[in-house]
Amino acid sequence: MLFLRRTLPLIVAFVFGIIGIAIYYIPHADAQDLEKTLSLWLRIVYAFAFFLGLFSLLNLHWGRIRRRQAGWGYSLIVYISFALMCFFVLYNDGQGPFSAQAKTGGYQWLFLHVQVPAGATMFSILAFFIASAAYRTFRARTPEAAILLVAAVVVMLGRVPIGAFISDLIPQASQWLMAVPNLAAKRGILLGVSLGAIATSLRIIFGIERAYIGGGEE
Repeated sequence: MLFLRRTLPLIVAFVFGIIGIAIYYIPHADAQDLEKTLSLWLRIVYAFAFFLGLFSLLNLHWGRIRRRQAGWGYSLIVYISFALMCFFVLYNDGQGPFSAQAKTGGYQWLFLHVQVPAGATMFSILAFFIASAAYRTFRARTPEAAILLVAAVVVMLGRVPIGAFISDLIPQASQWLMAVPNLAAKRGILLGVSLGAIATSLRIIFGIERAYIGGGEE
């Protein structure tokens, strides 16, 4: 059992990790065919992961409904919504399962009149939280905060017509701030994230990071 729970996952991660890295540097038709095969396997793993995540989500909400936790009514709405969407996908307007019309009718109505307005409402509420956070962040208590405040004001004015009405230099300054300092910082962050992802991948491949199998580092 210890071999199946600990050793075998480490071997699989090491072998497929090394193969996944090597095939990118082997300019051969067999390597390309292997890459396509691994991509297909990855899609199959994604499908199993999707159903596992779906089971975990439904199980979580079922536990809340069964224990009558605070807000369990929202969990009940999750089940009702899931059942309705599945019904309209499998049997919609008299059509058979997975037919060409399976994503019209009730399915489309629920998406356009429930999902889209709910998403718009959520992002509208989120805008107020962003505005509140921006107000707290942009208070010029330090020189760095003052620079951030000035740059933010210039960028916001440069993205609306009133900025060009005040001066033609404001849109140009906004474009320069986005294309030079902002892009440089963005690239630096992306480089850091990429190096971190590479380091984490190597730790998993060589068995240093074992959190995915329920163990810590060794």
